[in-house]
This record gives sequence, structure tokens and C-alpha cells, in this order.
Amino acid sequence: MTEERGSSGGTGLPASIEAAWGLRARPVKGPKPGLSLARIVDAAVAVAASEGLGGVSMGQVAKDLGASTMSLYRYVSAKDELYVLMQEAAMGPPPPLPAPERGSGWREALARWACAQRRVFHRNLWMLRIPVSGPPVSPNSVAWWEQGLQALEETGLDAGEKVSVILLVNGFVRNEALLMGDLAAAVAARGVPAQEVTDSQTRTLDRLVDPVRHPSLSRLLESGALGAPREPDDEFGFGLERVLDGIEVLVQSHSRPRSRSRSSSPSPSPSPSRSRV
Repeated sequence: MTEERGSSGGTGLPASIEAAWGLRARPVKGPKPGLSLARIVDAAVAVAASEGLGGVSMGQVAKDLGASTMSLYRYVSAKDELYVLMQEAAMGPPPPLPAPERGSGWREALARWACAQRRVFHRNLWMLRIPVSGPPVSPNSVAWWEQGLQALEETGLDAGEKVSVILLVNGFVRNEALLMGDLAAAVAARGVPAQEVTDSQTRTLDRLVDPVRHPSLSRLLESGALGAPREPDDEFGFGLERVLDGIEVLVQSHSRPRSRSRSSSPSPSPSPSRSRV
């Protein structure tokens, strides 16, 4: 029954979403197919992992599978649809959150949610090149969205605030993974250790920075902090904690008793000192 809905187009969903949710029937015309949607997606993910998202084409995937390009279109109608299915496969389901009964609060749960996403992104940096076209609608992306909202269940935030928090944290994680991935690729292209690249860039800045025009940057260079060795996760950990600090201020604002309005309680008489100001 499910396959019939997908094959008839009665769901009204995009073909890629029907495929992700298993609402599309397998091709039935012609000889018994030697391909499957899973094999096609796995092959496309392998291409993206080795060559980046730009290397993914229907022709290349078909070649790697030893099939004709046209045979892929019996399963995947377009490359954009393939992207959705690749992302769905690479994301996978989210790992379990810490159990609230063990004393973990929203902050720990949201931090683990963010870290789990980061691990997925760093393993599949090509995913970050897929344009974001709307809210999550594929099965695994919906599961990640659901889990993030569950982490905020006891915060007292309203529905709109929860959505904003999820977007904030997800945006931070995506940006960090993209930035670190690009920097790592640039270092790899130079073929030298990362610290050597950092030292070289610091020396270049030291030659170019004018203490009069760039006093703050000049003091930073003099401090030695810019070129100091750092652990790969330090910047992410620092940034995530600051993001969570901001969210905590919002959460705490919901737990404070609301002040009584001026109309419902008399205002105190101004003190003599204030009345003269």
C-alpha cells in the first residue's frame, strides 16, 4: 500500500522525500534490476567522500556501479534528489541523549546533541556544500530535529524560542565544521604540518601589521597567543560553551518571577536625592 502511494504520486511530496521515507515503489518494468536505491546512494556517498560534492554526477555514479547512466534514473529522478538521499544516509539516526533521570539537564543534552552533529559533519564535510532549502523533512533529519527539541523540553521556553535555539546551535556547529574543514584542506594542500602553516602566517602578519593603524592586532601578535599551539577541539568547545551561556540566560529569564506591572501596584515615592536629578 505504501509503495502504491509513492508510485502514483498521491502523497504530493517531492520525489526525493518519497524515496527517503520509502513511499516510492521499486521499478517493475523491464528485466530484473541489478541496482537498488541503497547501492546508488552508497556509491554516490563514496564519490563525495573522495572527490567532494562537486565530483558527484549521475554519470560518475553509474560508472562506479558498472551500469548505464539512464538506468539510475529508474531509481533517482535528478541529482538534487540524490543529494537528499546521500545526506539522509550520511546523517544516520542521532545517538541517544543522556537520560534526564540521571541528573543531566538541558545544557548537557544540547551539548551532546551538538557534538554528535559535529562528528557527523566532520566525517562528511561534503554535506555542508548541499544548499539548505528548508526545514528538515527526511527521516533522519526529522529525528535529529526531534531530539534537539526534546533536549529543551523542560526549559520553559516557548515553541518559537525552541526553534530559534535549535537553529542557533545547528548554525554554530555547521559553521565551525565548514571553517575547520576548509582550513584543514588548505593545510593538506600545502603538505606541511599545521603548526608550520600557522607560524608562517603569523610571521607574515608580523611584517605587515602597523602598530599605529592596527594597535589591537599588534598587541595580539606581541602576546604570542595567535600562533600558540591549540588542541583541535578547543575553539569548538569554547564557542559552544558561550552559545550555551547565552541560551541559559534566556532559560533563566523564564524561571524568574515576573515583576508586577506599574498599573497594578503603586510606585514608590521618589527619594529626595533622585527627585533633584
